[in-house]
Amino acid sequence: MTAAAMQARPPQTPRHSADQVREILIVDDHPLMCDALALTLKISFGLKNVRTARSLGAALDGIRAQGAPDAVILDLNLPDARGAEGIVTLRRQLPDVPITMISADMDSAMISAAMAAGAQGYISKSLGREALVDSLRRMWEGEHVTPEGYAPDQACAEDEAKAELARRFATLTPQQMKILRLICQGKANKEISYDLSIAEATVKTHITAIMSKINARRRTQAVLLANTVRLFEAG
Repeated sequence: MTAAAMQARPPQTPRHSADQVREILIVDDHPLMCDALALTLKISFGLKNVRTARSLGAALDGIRAQGAPDAVILDLNLPDARGAEGIVTLRRQLPDVPITMISADMDSAMISAAMAAGAQGYISKSLGREALVDSLRRMWEGEHVTPEGYAPDQACAEDEAKAELARRFATLTPQQMKILRLICQGKANKEISYDLSIAEATVKTHITAIMSKINARRRTQAVLLANTVRLFEAG
């Protein structure tokens, strides 16, 4: 794939104009990448305020303390969130803010999962400056931008199933997401209750809701489904 080439789906009604994007949040745990991206955005868009966070938790803390940014650029792999978890969590906090996933992973299933979970676009970390700026501008005008060669309409049945599954995971509450993460780590209800400082009965109630939302009958199936869309591990 040509790193600089990107394609766009037909534009939807813009939630933002690119000219209205004044404050951006970059969530990336690589300092050099984060600083270089921040500098590029400041120069290219004339931004005075580019916020950065090194983890998903830090991003959420910043949102609570400083309010919602106008746009977010999110790394696929973070110390506390890998795979689709980051976009699922941020989309719940920022329902109307365009979120761009940035990664070196161009796997079509990962792109499908991210887009299904609510990403405005998915771009490569290897993009040149002009292609990066152009892609972000189009996303902030309302387009859904994905890498060249990614064709959701031609995706295989397996990829489509993964995208639908990602949409189901996006319905989980933050607490349910925490519990599912612990289930995927092999923890029993009693251990989850201790870790989250909640009653074991509450854990069971949440697990019942999780199973219903993702259409799973057993814990092992829930773990398998989470792994299928790489919810907690991007590979």
